[in-house]
Amino acid sequence: MKLSLIIPIYNEVELLETVLERVRAAVPFEHELILVDDYSTDGTREILMREAEKSDVVVVYHERNRGKGSAIRTGLAHATGDVIIIQDADLEYDPQDIPRVIAPILEGRTNVAYGSRFLGSVKNMALPNFIANKILAWLVTILYFNRITDEATAYKAFRKEVIHSIDLKCERFEFCPEVTARVLRKGEKIIEVPVTFTARTFEEGKKIGWRDFIIAVWTILKYRF
Repeated sequence: MKLSLIIPIYNEVELLETVLERVRAAVPFEHELILVDDYSTDGTREILMREAEKSDVVVVYHERNRGKGSAIRTGLAHATGDVIIIQDADLEYDPQDIPRVIAPILEGRTNVAYGSRFLGSVKNMALPNFIANKILAWLVTILYFNRITDEATAYKAFRKEVIHSIDLKCERFEFCPEVTARVLRKGEKIIEVPVTFTARTFEEGKKIGWRDFIIAVWTILKYRF
């Protein structure tokens, strides 16, 4: 079994090396790191130039800032693993949870697995973000008949045949609601496992905002109807 870890990156010079170190330590089997730089301007690209020389790394550069969804779609085009997981380029999520997230897929219980913060541990999440996450999970549960506690989690894992069969359209943070809606419309079952989460502030580099919540709600509705 080969695991592809797609890491969309935008201006993460302070944390990127630590993230990659922890990811490698957490994944004891064959893997590839697909590092997609979404036109960083803070020195991140210098780190990626060094990483590109390593045998477990594929580095792809965007020539303009296109958004997280676009970076993930670029990563998917280069992923060759049997299982594919998304890993953020910060430390809000703990890479030690990766084996737990992909376990239901490896065990043959599902083709899609999510790491749920709300089944696990959540620290420092602002109240508006907490409410927004709960609303999105509720909408998916009601509209798609699959109980979800954390639709917007970054830790999403897929068997390659499933994710490669979907022609994603996302550009920014609407990757999460689009891929959730479309795998459920295909009849796939999402299994959630608990993960740990420590939120960043906007000052520390968090990039998602309230406009992205509105787009997420619209995306969930659009793909249902």
